[in-house]
Amino acid sequence: MVKREFAACLFLCSLGMMAQSRMDEPTKSIDLDEVNVISTRAGVNTPIAHTNVGKEQLAELNTGKDLPALLSLTPSVTWSSDAGNGIGYTTLRVRGTDPSRINITANGIPLNDAESSTVFWVNMPDFVSSAENVQIQRGVGTSTNGAGAFGATVNIQTAKTGTVPTMGLDVSGGSYGSNKETLRFSTGLLRGHWAMQGRLSHISSDGYIDRASTKLGSYFLQGGYYGTNTVVKFITFNGQERTYHAWNYTSKYEQSLNGRRYNSCGEYYDADGNRRYYEGQTDNYHQQNYQLLWNQIFTPQLSMNAGVHYTKGQGYYEQYQQEASWQLFGMSTDADLYADLVDQQKMDNDFGGIVASLNYDNQRLKATLGGGWNLYEGDQFGRIVWTAPGIVTTPPTPDALTPDFEYYRNHARKTDFNMYGKVTYELLRGLSTFVDLQYRHVGLKMQNPTVGYGFNNDKRYVVDNDYNFFNPKVGLNYDITAHHKLYASYGIGHKEPVRNNFMQQIANPDNADARAKAEQLGDLEVGYKYQSSRFSAGANLYWMHYKDQLVLTGELNAIGEALTKNLDRSYRLGLELEAAWKPVHWFRWDVNATLSRNRVQDISVTLDDGTTEALGTQPLAFSPDFIFNNIFAFTWKGLKASVHTQYISEQHLTNTGFKTFRGWDMDGNATSESLMLGENFITNIDLAYNFKMRSFGIKDATVGMTLYNIFSAKFNNNGWAAPAYTKEDGKVVAYNPCYASYGALRDCWAVGFAPQAPFHFMAHLSLNF
Repeated sequence: MVKREFAACLFLCSLGMMAQSRMDEPTKSIDLDEVNVISTRAGVNTPIAHTNVGKEQLAELNTGKDLPALLSLTPSVTWSSDAGNGIGYTTLRVRGTDPSRINITANGIPLNDAESSTVFWVNMPDFVSSAENVQIQRGVGTSTNGAGAFGATVNIQTAKTGTVPTMGLDVSGGSYGSNKETLRFSTGLLRGHWAMQGRLSHISSDGYIDRASTKLGSYFLQGGYYGTNTVVKFITFNGQERTYHAWNYTSKYEQSLNGRRYNSCGEYYDADGNRRYYEGQTDNYHQQNYQLLWNQIFTPQLSMNAGVHYTKGQGYYEQYQQEASWQLFGMSTDADLYADLVDQQKMDNDFGGIVASLNYDNQRLKATLGGGWNLYEGDQFGRIVWTAPGIVTTPPTPDALTPDFEYYRNHARKTDFNMYGKVTYELLRGLSTFVDLQYRHVGLKMQNPTVGYGFNNDKRYVVDNDYNFFNPKVGLNYDITAHHKLYASYGIGHKEPVRNNFMQQIANPDNADARAKAEQLGDLEVGYKYQSSRFSAGANLYWMHYKDQLVLTGELNAIGEALTKNLDRSYRLGLELEAAWKPVHWFRWDVNATLSRNRVQDISVTLDDGTTEALGTQPLAFSPDFIFNNIFAFTWKGLKASVHTQYISEQHLTNTGFKTFRGWDMDGNATSESLMLGENFITNIDLAYNFKMRSFGIKDATVGMTLYNIFSAKFNNNGWAAPAYTKEDGKVVAYNPCYASYGALRDCWAVGFAPQAPFHFMAHLSLNF
């Protein structure tokens, strides 16, 4: 596969050059790489909260963990890991908003999955090794391509090729069988105008959680033509993953019996009553990305970028289901038949489109006109690949017991068109205004988002919706002096529902609360920044008020995806603080903190008798009130050392405000069980030493070690909850609904937690030739 893509890159690069330029000063065109992201990024005078993370910062942390873990020390960020050690399935949250509300782009190209609106980082392993820098815009942000930004925008610029040839090897290894190997190369400029650059990576880990293994492979390859005023690049990158399921999480009761590392995924019992685990309980996916980018400078003031992209995704997840209802899978008409089976849910997706922008900059006036059009066509379908033998059935179709019986299929089609205009104008010396107007149209069609047999056999589009959004943003930036700056902005954003929302709507057709509605966000940002050669500081106050916000409910679907629900009125009010101090050349101190209040207004719950009860204003799920990060960094000649400390306050698993619910022990005695992710306080240490080895043909080498959670704090950074509610003595109480029906003890089957690894480490070696 790598050889074929390498040859394809050479062929396309040789044929795809669309412009000629002068031979003088060819290396200046390397700066044209940044034209890809200028139109969608915040600049120094853009009045919104944002953080830039450079290549060197990313490289210092990049020893194998996914991007959410590497960004976890930036303001207002929390993250989670199914495997417990940051490798495999991970998620990123900003200001409490879930991953499906975060817009992700690479070179201005949208990366969010069209149906779920989520980026699955496991499908893009080691992408950080091919990143030049990352910008995180918090809040509604500036207009960009792809999914609407409701919590943040993460804009990735891929690596520059550089002007001189390079080759490098990065190797990491450590706890839980974790290892990462990356081979890097760049040709530099050939004949003054041509260059190629690439990477080949492998990552694997056993995971902290039992059997939460991960095997990842990827490459990144780009080739291009660099002229004085023109750059044309072809980029291709892929990801191949095989990950054992760890998305069930575990109750505190299950952990007390089996330990913190217990994983119930794939568990079944054989005919003799012995507990077994299905080896094929895995997620398997291959994602292939292509980008063709053209960046052009017409005059010193006027530049343009255009990009064509295509992504192909194919894969499946497989799971063993013990005592499954064969009727639900279309295997039998007998409602009382429950027996073992193995099913696969498969995906075959195509996503492509075009983005472009025209940029003008004459010092006082900066303007951008841009937009994009994207088309997604995807099939998701389920097949039964094994059934328990010797079972007499009454199948509804003659093919029900044949291999690979297809029990459901969903075809989805999504079009996404947007155009935007941005203007920054200096009204007076130091005072500039910012206006950003975007129109976005989304067309969404789905045949069967229910993952259920027998639904919509005539293949019509049961979801056929069009959304038209107008998203304006305005702001002011005032450079009081060279050191002091004030800014303020207000923006409006909209977001369409995702597939899981329509799944819940169809499953509950008579429930008005389950109807999937588009959401609206109004975001006010007011900030102050101070900058000097040794000290910088900033404060940003935000007020994000929502209409029909799609909020995490705490529940999961059958494949571990977090469910959301429209809530009529909610808000997030917070203060973000940042400071950096470098008193001497060998020491730097960075600190940031977020204090916030995140609330849903007029929340209500359905009681076990079918009535509803209002609970008033309550905390939003997965939204901590306090996040604190502290970084001490030391540099002395070739030695670098840093100490990272993070504190995250407790988080609710539901939006009801309940911190506990009632369970029952083996003797029928009532117990009090947690509905909270407890606070966590962890410290990591990173050590690295760089030295020359030219006598061995090596430009330089870096050896080091990262020590994670050095005090072995026991904490959970994700979870789920699905309690029931009743009324006793005029008061609403939460309880475990599985006790009476299934005999579930304490919190079992009503709540789950994602335990994270205690002390662990990764040693690393980097060689540059």
